[in-house]
Amino acid sequence: MAAAAVRYLRSAGARTAVEPVDPLPRPELRSVGEDERAPVDQAEFRRVLGNFATGVTVVTAPATTDDGPAGFACQSFSSLSLDPPLVAFMVGRTSTTWPRIARAGVFCVNVLAADQGEVCRGFAVSGADKFAGVAYDASPTTGSPRLAGAAAWIDCTIHAVHTGGDHLIVVGRVETLGAADAGADAAEVPPLLFHRGRFGGFTGI
Repeated sequence: MAAAAVRYLRSAGARTAVEPVDPLPRPELRSVGEDERAPVDQAEFRRVLGNFATGVTVVTAPATTDDGPAGFACQSFSSLSLDPPLVAFMVGRTSTTWPRIARAGVFCVNVLAADQGEVCRGFAVSGADKFAGVAYDASPTTGSPRLAGAAAWIDCTIHAVHTGGDHLIVVGRVETLGAADAGADAAEVPPLLFHRGRFGGFTGI
């Protein structure tokens, strides 16, 4: 399973070649049996972990079929490595968006600004046209949707995929990136934050 989970998309010396990655199957994950005690109550797990404030992103990928581009709201995003430049996000194994990102082999992480709560809500639903009414252009390297008004964007190729319980850990190699406040004269764009089930902003101390 580990060998199947990790798929490198870039061969040495072919920096522009991108191959899609096969989405992992959805295996029957081991659950707690009726005669076993659950190690942690799921509701309590969510409540306690909800005290950890996170930024909010939308992970997007270009269209590979007639379905159009793909995207989903993602809190579980982080930087991973400086050399080489790697980032990571986590996605549920039951996600219907992940196979489309996997087919593309590339993605763009859009770090949402404080006024983009409705954008996040739109990308958090299933079965709808998530890009309806959302302005975007193509990111410079992968062509993934780069959302207008985002605080920052990170354009990536899929570097590896690992299993992590009921989620997948997707590692991306950063190809290009940028921020809305780039430049000496640009105004700072505050990020959108999520804490205990609610959106909020940032106040410096």
